[in-house]
Amino acid sequence: MLNRMFKAYRIVALQFHQYISPIGTFIGFLLLNLLVSVGLLLDHLLFPALRQKAITMPIIIVGNPRSGTTFLQRFLVANGFGAGMRIWKMLYPSLTLQRLVKPFLPWLEKISPARHHAHAAHETNLTEIETDDPSLLFRYFDGLFLYGFFYAWSKTETLAAFESRFLASAQRDFNWYVSMWRRNLVSEKQNRVVAKLFSLSLRLPLFLQRFPDARVLYMVRDPLETVPSGLSLVTGVLDGRFGFWKLPEAQRRHYIENMYAALLALSLRFHADYTSGRIPACNLYIVTFPRLMREFDSVMNEIMQFVGKESTPELQTTIAHIADRQRNYKSRHEYDLARFGLTEERIRQDYAVIYDTFLQYPSATKRTIAAMKETLPA
Repeated sequence: MLNRMFKAYRIVALQFHQYISPIGTFIGFLLLNLLVSVGLLLDHLLFPALRQKAITMPIIIVGNPRSGTTFLQRFLVANGFGAGMRIWKMLYPSLTLQRLVKPFLPWLEKISPARHHAHAAHETNLTEIETDDPSLLFRYFDGLFLYGFFYAWSKTETLAAFESRFLASAQRDFNWYVSMWRRNLVSEKQNRVVAKLFSLSLRLPLFLQRFPDARVLYMVRDPLETVPSGLSLVTGVLDGRFGFWKLPEAQRRHYIENMYAALLALSLRFHADYTSGRIPACNLYIVTFPRLMREFDSVMNEIMQFVGKESTPELQTTIAHIADRQRNYKSRHEYDLARFGLTEERIRQDYAVIYDTFLQYPSATKRTIAAMKETLPA
């Protein structure tokens, strides 16, 4: 971990000419990491319920950033499908620490990295349900957030090398998810996990070997929408912190090209695993964004069957209300591909297999439902 932090410091110093403030940030990170480690040990003494809490049939939402995963996860959590992770509980995963920290959340919000998000594009704060991916950065200073905010700037830390290390650390990371999820289930008084992990696109077969009863909801949206939206989200955070759009063009271009390659790798790795049969059909339900918008009620009924969730009149009323609203949904955001040095032709060519497999043929969803029905008890 110290080696990764040293590399990140060198990147920040070289790219942004900031030498002092990162040192304070990294020292604070190490102190927080030590405090969390102590808290995790105390949890076993103070919260005996942890010993009986198991991770069974977790619902895992996977998909590229800006594909609708946040909307789906927050809907499932809000309607009793299970517990999702809040940002502050990823920062302070210890139940012991959470008791101490909770009264100070309004103050912590003022210094939270989430304040740099453009809320019109992605509403978030410390108490919101969010993707579980940053938990690896908070715990190990590792994972895709490390690449996205630090290593993507480097000219020596390649994406291929990062992917190799990321695959090698899979079991360490899965162990951490279990530790974190168990505590969250106790804290939220729930029995089922509803996680969002876009990084699983790179190692979903390994995850399903570890969690063979998982139910994976994979979100697919037109890359012409997700790519510029995803790049806008991350560069917006960097602009708020480092003034991204004031940096020299060559510097920005290097970073954007690396992030584009990373987003593309997420899609292509999942596609390769999906088409080769390395992802069991009984574990997977594919949700296309257009269908989620136009047929929300049908999609949700299929998802409930897939994950084994019993419906209620109240839930059906909520679904019907949202279905009416979604049919009239129009995104408020328009993104200029040229700002990121991209063209429609390039994206369509690079993502051709995604369009061909998922965004032209509704049979993919039908195949998933047919396989799912074969595995569910009568």
